[in-house]
Amino acid sequence: MVGKGSARHNNRSFIAENVDGSRTRYNISYIDEPLKKVYHELFDEALAQYNARQKRRDRIIPDYYEKIRASHQEKLFHEIIMQIGDKDNMGSATENGELAKEVLDEYYKGFQQRNPFLRVYSAHIHMDEATPHIHIDFVPFTTGSKRGLDTRVSLKQALAAQGFEGGTRGNTEWAQWAESEKQALAEVLERYGIEWEQKGTHEKHLSVLDFKKQERAKELNAVEAQLAEKRNELHEVQLRLESADTAQEEISRIEFTLAHSPDYEVPDPPKLMSAKTYRERFVLPLVRRFKDLVRTVLISLVKAFDKIALLRGENEDLENENSRLEKELSRLEEKNDKLHKETRDNALLRMVFGDEYVDGLVSEAREKQQKSNEQKRKEKYYEEL
Repeated sequence: MVGKGSARHNNRSFIAENVDGSRTRYNISYIDEPLKKVYHELFDEALAQYNARQKRRDRIIPDYYEKIRASHQEKLFHEIIMQIGDKDNMGSATENGELAKEVLDEYYKGFQQRNPFLRVYSAHIHMDEATPHIHIDFVPFTTGSKRGLDTRVSLKQALAAQGFEGGTRGNTEWAQWAESEKQALAEVLERYGIEWEQKGTHEKHLSVLDFKKQERAKELNAVEAQLAEKRNELHEVQLRLESADTAQEEISRIEFTLAHSPDYEVPDPPKLMSAKTYRERFVLPLVRRFKDLVRTVLISLVKAFDKIALLRGENEDLENENSRLEKELSRLEEKNDKLHKETRDNALLRMVFGDEYVDGLVSEAREKQQKSNEQKRKEKYYEEL
């Protein structure tokens, strides 16, 4: 499964509602490095070589991390989530859950060797949610590039270097690689005597009600994850707004310096000094210092105002998105509660009247509904003639 990647969720500095805090101690944290540190490690040397070759200042890249963060072509990192079974057959608090943990542990220990061009910087097994699963976050990179940096971010080229060339839209490098990782997990399962049942093959046997519950649960988890991510983004924007406030403080400091520093005062002319000499020795240097200071203040001011305007816009957008997601989460929780009630009612009816009688009523109701729908279609057809 593809993940969006939330460092605070994965390392548990942010605790979502579906997390059982009493079981967090059973999690495994393999690696949790700052993403910027990994970027420096992977790309600083190539960035310095690239910048040294540039003849034009506008081609120089001051910060490769920020360049990729603002890019629409590449992502800063990618995440894959691997899970074994579900809460019914591999629940985290069960013996099978412990077995799933061992399997995921062995699977992860071969991940970096299988994927030399995917630099893992965060990996965690979670045993404090319903089903054991592992989050693996990585930076894909390629070397020997003829364009741009010699070593640069590229998911497509990283996977190609590992033998995944891609094909049709549904058979991309990522799809091929993800299938390969599933096979690697299946091999570990086989060593533990567990048969891998392909996901989706059993869903046709689910009752309509169970299938709806399953789909609502998926939607609920997806919205919760998205909401957590947006909350993280909102927190980051608020931190950056604080940074913009710091820039304004710097401007105030410069104003104070201008008002009180002797460097910006015109000294009295010494005796017997000509006006020309006084101008060249004292006045002109002071004017130059003033010009430099004004230029610095203006640049800082423009940057600060631009940043504040941008961040306030982002802040407002994120608050609106958070509000929408909160409402969506509430709607899905109501649906979930309704489905749980329907399940209990269904079980009670079957216990009192028996499966055969209830199934007969359901079939009869379904036939009536189908006849009613057919009659409505006919009436609509004749109305349109």
